[in-house]
Order: sequence, then C-alpha cells, then structure tokens
Amino acid sequence: MAMNPIQVLRNGAEEEKAETARLSSFVGAIAIGDLVKSTLGPRGMDKILYSPTGQYGNGEPSVQVTNDGATILRSCGVDNPAAKILCELSKVQDDEVGDGTTSVTVFASELLREAERLVELKIHPHTIIRGWKKAVAAARDALLESAIDNQADPEQFKKDLFNIARTTLSSKLLTQHKDFFAKICVDAILKIRDDPKSTLESIQIIKKLGGSLEASFLDEGFLLDKVPGQNQPRRVENARVLLANTAMDTDKIKVFGSRVRTNDIKSLAEIEAAEKEKMKEKVENICKHDMNVFINRQLIYNYPEQLFADHKIMAIEHADFEGIERLALVLGGEIVSTFNSDEKVRIGTCDLIEEVMIGEDKLLRFSGVSQGQACSLVIRGATEQILDEAERAIHDVLCVLYSTIKETKTVYGGGCSEALMAQAVQLLVEKSEGKEQHAVQSFATALRQLPTIMADNAGLDSADLIAKLRAEHAKGNKCAGLDLYNGCVASMDDLKVTESFKVKRQVLLSGHEGAEMIMRVDDILKSAPRQRAPDRCM
Repeated sequence: MAMNPIQVLRNGAEEEKAETARLSSFVGAIAIGDLVKSTLGPRGMDKILYSPTGQYGNGEPSVQVTNDGATILRSCGVDNPAAKILCELSKVQDDEVGDGTTSVTVFASELLREAERLVELKIHPHTIIRGWKKAVAAARDALLESAIDNQADPEQFKKDLFNIARTTLSSKLLTQHKDFFAKICVDAILKIRDDPKSTLESIQIIKKLGGSLEASFLDEGFLLDKVPGQNQPRRVENARVLLANTAMDTDKIKVFGSRVRTNDIKSLAEIEAAEKEKMKEKVENICKHDMNVFINRQLIYNYPEQLFADHKIMAIEHADFEGIERLALVLGGEIVSTFNSDEKVRIGTCDLIEEVMIGEDKLLRFSGVSQGQACSLVIRGATEQILDEAERAIHDVLCVLYSTIKETKTVYGGGCSEALMAQAVQLLVEKSEGKEQHAVQSFATALRQLPTIMADNAGLDSADLIAKLRAEHAKGNKCAGLDLYNGCVASMDDLKVTESFKVKRQVLLSGHEGAEMIMRVDDILKSAPRQRAPDRCM
C-alpha cells in the first residue's frame, strides 16, 4: 500500500531545492547586475525612477533621474531573495564608504555568472568557494601593494583628494562641472579634517531652486532655512542659543482628561485667560535661562512669539529635525523639552547670527560656531530632479573624501586597479591545481568584466581595449587604465584618475562575500502568506 507524502510545510508555503534553488539565485542576482551595469563608469547612462504614489508614499507622483546604484536598487521593488541580498550589499556599501555601490553589485553578479557556468561543468560550489578565497587574498595583496600614501606631504595629499573628487564626479550628473565641485568638496572636507569634534554632519547641504549649477557655493558658516518671528532681532552677536522640541501653541487646560463645558462668553474668556497665563509662565521659564536665541522644532504661535519679541529674543519656529540636530552638534548645545532645571539645559554658542539672501529666499547664517568647523554647501539648479541628483553626487564625494582622510591610501582608477588585481589572480591560476583552478580563473574574469562594462557603456570596442590593457599590465605598466574619452589605454597617473583605496578594497571584499553567501544556498523556503480575515457582511 503506497503511503501519502508527509507534508511538513504549512499550506501555501513553497520550497525550491538543490539545482532549482541555485538557478533561481543565479537568475535573480545576475538580473540585478544587468539592471545597474549600464550606469557604470564615466560614460554610464541614467535611469528614471517613477513612483505613482510618491517617493515617500504621500500620494503625489514623483520622478527621480539618477545613476546611483544604491538609489536605483533601493527604489525598485525586488522579489527574488538573492536579488535582495545584492540590494542590501549596495546599501551597506553606500553607508560604509559612500561610493562604489554599482561596482560592488556588478562585481558580485559577474562572479555568480561565472559560478553558474562552473556549476554546469559539475564543479561543486564549495570547490568554487575555496578557489575564490585564494583569489581574493591574492587580489587584496596586489591592491595593497599598488596603493600610494602621500599623507606625509600635505600639498600632494590635497592634490590626491582633488583627483579623487574629480574621478568620483566623472560618473555623476556633475561631470561637466567636476573641477568646480571637486574644489568645493575638498575645501569642505579640509575644514573638518583636523577637528576631532567635526564629522560629516558638520557639512550641511542646502538645495535652492534657480540659477545654474555653477552658482553653487560653499558658505563659511552654518545656514538654517528659517527666518525670525515678527518684531524680533534680525542680527545677534555673541549668540547663546537654546534648542527645544516643545509645544508652543496655546496650552490647553487638562484635568485628567475631563471636559469643560461652558454656556456663556464670560466663562470662555476666563478659560482663554488661563491658557494665556499658562503660556506666559512657560515663556518666562524659558527666558530665565541665559540665552538670547530660541530655536524650536515645533510651531510658535502668535502670543508666545509676541512675548519673545518683548524680551528682545530671536525666536525661530518649525526647524526641521535633521537641521536642529545638526545645529545642536555644531553649537555644542542639546535639544530640550523641559525648562524647569538649569542643570539639564545646555546652551549652544556662536559669534554671530544674521540674515542672508540666497536667490529669492532669506536664511539665517550661524558664524563662529563653538564646536568644529561647520560649513554649508548651497546647491543651485533648474529643477528638483537636478538638485536631488546633485545632492546625491556631492554626498558620495564627501563620503569618499572623508574615508580617505581616515585611511589615506589611494589607487589608480579607470579599470587600472581591476586589471592589476586580475593580473595577480591570473598568476595564481598557473599555481593552482585541480578544479580550483577554474574557480580562480573565474575570479580573474569577473574582475576584468568591470573595465569591460565601462568600455561598453562608452560605446567603445571593449574586446580590443581589454586585450591592450592586459598586455600593458603583463609588461609591468601598473599605471595603465582606460581613457574612455579618447578610446585608448593611457597612464592613469598622467590623467590624474585616482580613487580611494578603502572604496576599492570594500568593493572587492563585499562583492566576494555577497557572491559566496549566495553560492552556499541549496534550498529556498518561502513562508505561507498571511491570510486576510474574511470580510463581514453588513
């Protein structure tokens, strides 16, 4: 008598086993790589991200134009589990070093493309992984050996930072103005470099519609996109700033949730007078502290605004949370919500607060802040999409430069580092035995795919260029890379195409680890969807 198969999983749950699971992982990961690889390199293309419900789900359709890998992968809905791993890989790369988000995704997908071919040749995944481990060690050593460190020479190191900024901007929207923005970004980073209290949060980016991109500038102070209240000072010297997150509307009288009902105007007037008295008492408590500027995250209604004006205090309302947190950081204060205890209130300080005009808008500039060398980078542009993409590009550059001042080594770009690492791995192929040799060779092939894709995106003959590039590195020319503007192999040292060692190392290690994780998968279990409760008939 035949036995019925035993069902272990709940109804609706799915399981993909062995070859089916591995194929599903390969297909998903390779598809993600193919999605973003057209954006790789200085001649890569952009993508339009359209959301009918809005970027933040607020119902208003939104359009983004970008070639930033992390932004693309974060915005598109992905259902395949392996594809989700690569999306997470790109996000972590963005959080860690700010750039290389497309490179790490493409590299991992190319490794898996090679692995798919090896699995079809009946090579076990663990054999492939062992070969990859040897290859990544050889590639990392070659990258470290080729790294240059000019930290001891301040002038040369500043030039390195400028070249890194130019190279990073080459693949962004700002490529036509890369020298202009590279100088701005380097100046901003050097302001916070020697101050241990300063971080990237000390550099504020403000977007203002209107003007051209070249009308952007770096302001030597902290800018807040707000104006003081009516009849209040427009300029404050030796400012002492109290930062708050508290309700400054007319406080309602609450007696343990009770309701107060009244039948005549006189009682209503008494309630309003009580509310005003309560608000006046709160403002007096705030003004008792040794300060002359009050900045609140929430709204400040007309009556408390009038009270602050009577005390000659500049009061600023509705400062966005990110702005007020950054302001607390650079002023050395803390955001408070209660004002009865002097010990719990830390006042921030700066030399001068004044109104300035940018385009048609008024902003407040905080000069001479107490903590660190804060500065504000103002971006001008014709459309919201241009401003958003410019902000993403500048954020990437600042993150890369910040990583470089922490770890000062640099390497050559333009496919030079990838060709150098592939050359080192290729030498390891000759020394490897057995089936691992195929895995080591696949790693070298995946590394060479990065400059190949960059050449393809530039409309050049990638097969010819990569062959010439391999020949140059075989001769010992360790500076050779791709000049994608002139369609030839050239010295990256002469072209000043420089990248951060930390970014390149992170691409190598993260791409390998992500591909290795997916290679180990032999079973995909999908849980049953949550059942919706049946609608009740009315």
